[in-house]
Amino acid sequence: MADETNRRALPATSWAVLGLLSFGEELSGYDLKKWSDRSLTFFYWSPSFSQIYSELKRLEKAGYATSRLVAQETGTRDKRVYRITDEGMEAVRTWAREAPVDPPVLKHGPMLRLWLGHLLEPEQMREVLARHQEFAEQMRLRAVADVEVAKDEAAWAHPALTLKWAERYYASERDLAAAMLEDIEALEAARAAARADAAPRSGG
Repeated sequence: MADETNRRALPATSWAVLGLLSFGEELSGYDLKKWSDRSLTFFYWSPSFSQIYSELKRLEKAGYATSRLVAQETGTRDKRVYRITDEGMEAVRTWAREAPVDPPVLKHGPMLRLWLGHLLEPEQMREVLARHQEFAEQMRLRAVADVEVAKDEAAWAHPALTLKWAERYYASERDLAAAMLEDIEALEAARAAARADAAPRSGG
């Protein structure tokens, strides 16, 4: 039986995988990866297949999930599917209600590169920000598309709200990059003006 010590020892990825199982479906590792790519990836990260299977083993050992083999109609090898246990549901419910909520830790590659902008040519910095704009818009569109998939599933009401948050977040990132491009242009213009003022003037 899982106890309080086991519950405290679970890493965040375990709770994320158990959370995916908490929606009541019997899911394979492939299903869990697909679902995480449509939800977790927008605000946390999407675990790899190896991480998912590792966490599923951990959850089974803790008594929070069970699995069984299901025969495939196509004749391929049997598929293992997983389901949350009552104890697992109680554990993830307790974790969601009582565990401290860690503030987000921002690891922002474009901002780090901007911070080191004095080591780059202006065009390089503009390229970094332009790529970030494109990435943010692609993620925003993915979130919009996944909202459409989730909205018809009653159990996914809150994940759908999270996807709307992701849509707004990436729209903000896109717009912040655009504003920063304008700031860089203004900085370059100010520097050019300062150089012009400092240049020696020829006598008349």
